[in-house]
Amino acid sequence: MKLGIVTDSTCDLPNNLIEGHELEVVPSILILDGKEYADGTGLSREDFYKRLASLHPYPTTAAPSIGDFASRYDSLLSRGCDHILSLHAAGTLTAIINSARQAANDFPNKITIIDSGSLSLGLGFQVLAAAEAAELGLQAAMEAIESTRRRSSVFAALDTMENLKRSGRVPGVVAQLGGLLSIKPVVEIKEGSVKPIGATRTTKQSDERMLNLLLDVGEMERLAILHTNAPARAKQLLDSVMDRQHKFVPRDILFVNVTAVIGTHLGANGLGFAAVKTDRGR
Repeated sequence: MKLGIVTDSTCDLPNNLIEGHELEVVPSILILDGKEYADGTGLSREDFYKRLASLHPYPTTAAPSIGDFASRYDSLLSRGCDHILSLHAAGTLTAIINSARQAANDFPNKITIIDSGSLSLGLGFQVLAAAEAAELGLQAAMEAIESTRRRSSVFAALDTMENLKRSGRVPGVVAQLGGLLSIKPVVEIKEGSVKPIGATRTTKQSDERMLNLLLDVGEMERLAILHTNAPARAKQLLDSVMDRQHKFVPRDILFVNVTAVIGTHLGANGLGFAAVKTDRGR
């Protein structure tokens, strides 16, 4: 069986991995000053975050159209794929997967839609696992996805509550943390939910919390250091974990400035990570 794999741009996978595994990535939509941008096109992530605080009206995001997915599915099937796995960002946080599901209706028994329950490399690592197992068939790829999902951790320390409050995507977090814009929330993305696990008053405290959470993962199969235009913070986190626990860190580490479609809701100067622990753990 030849298996095709489709995902969306919130997976945050770098181009070399997308091309190397022949993945189809459907871009989400960033709406800026009334103009629509396909995620990753026409505006660099660095420029977006530099402008974010001064943008009026504030940018918004939208899911790809049903047609965007249908054209990718049709192309893969016409090129000889017997079945398609379509993995996407958590359906509780975005409507992306709804577009994919509706598009799949036109291809009966040919598309399997999977809700990753996550974002960024929490999704991306599931996509990679599927791609690496694809030659073994659909069942093997789905088992690889489930195994990766079970062993994954995704955490973020945001610089402010303002963007979460404005976006309205995760009102529970705002309510639980009292809606205070002066605090820096620390959240976990798990099974489709953004769960507040604390808050700090300073960037230094946030960085320490991130380091401790990463050290707690134990021996890792995959690791991505994530940031929203905060490369110095991200590098410091990586350096600190290497100093403390280098034997548990995988050789190939991704260093990712998170896509603007996600960053619209998180804000600039955020820090996070996505990790997949090994089967043997620690």
